[in-house]
Amino acid sequence: MAFPLASFARSTGWPVRNLLFKRLRHHDPSDWVSTADGCPLELAPVRLVIARCSVDYAGRLSAHLPLATRLLIVKADSSVLVHSDGGSYKPLNWMSPPCKLAEQEARWVVTGKSGETLTIDIEEILSDSSYDLGVDPGLVKDGVESHLQELLAAQLSVLGEGWRLVRREYPTPIGPVDLMCRDAAGVSVAVEIKRRGEIDGVEQLTRYLELLNRDPLLAPVQGIFAAQEIRPQARVLAQDRGIRCVTLDYEAMRGTDDGALRLF
Repeated sequence: MAFPLASFARSTGWPVRNLLFKRLRHHDPSDWVSTADGCPLELAPVRLVIARCSVDYAGRLSAHLPLATRLLIVKADSSVLVHSDGGSYKPLNWMSPPCKLAEQEARWVVTGKSGETLTIDIEEILSDSSYDLGVDPGLVKDGVESHLQELLAAQLSVLGEGWRLVRREYPTPIGPVDLMCRDAAGVSVAVEIKRRGEIDGVEQLTRYLELLNRDPLLAPVQGIFAAQEIRPQARVLAQDRGIRCVTLDYEAMRGTDDGALRLF
C-alpha cells in the first residue's frame, strides 16, 4: 500500500508535521498508527523522505553531514539510510538493523544495537511517502558467482578437512545463505560467496548470522566470507566481527589452472 503523507494532509487539512507516526520494528500488518483524531492509519514498511537536513553520527567514530537536501530511507528491516544525489549508490550514512527510530519534532534519532546514534535534524520535509514492496524473491545469481557456489559446495576441503554440506541456499527470513555447512567438529558455518568481496557482503552475512544464531538447533553459527577478491576494508570489518575470510581461486576450482605454466 502506498500512502503519501502529503496527499493525506491535503485530504484532511492537517499539516504533515502534525501527523503522528510510530515506527514499527516488525511491520506486522495488524499494527496501526494513529492520526491526529485517533483514526487508524496503516503504516507501510518502506518509507521514503526527501528533506533538507543535517546528520550526525556518534559511535566508535563521529561524523557530520551539513545541511543539504537528501533522501532518507526507512526500510522494513528497521535500517535507516541517508542518500544524496551525487557520489555512488552507497548511502552517505546509515544505521544497520536492528535499530530503533524515535521521531521528534524536526528530529529523528536512530539508535543501534550497541548504543550508537544517528541524529537527523530536519529543517524542511519536501516529500514523505510509504510503500509496501511485498515479498522479495531474492537475488538470482548468474555467471561466475553462481558457479563459485556450485564449485565450493563440491569442494568443501577448500574451507577445511572433514567439512560436510548441510544445504545450498539455506533459507532465512531475509534471504538465503549461499552455503550452510558443518565443520569437522560439527559446528554450523554459514558461507556467503561473492565474486568481489566488499563491505556490503560482510553486512549481509552479519545479518544472516544474527538470525541464524537465534535458532537453538544451529547455534552457535560461525561465518565465512568467501570471494575471488576481498577488499581490504571488507576484510578488516569481517575480522572485527569474527568472520573468517577465504579467497577463492576460481580457475583452480574449475580445474583449468595449470600450475606448470605459472611464473610465480
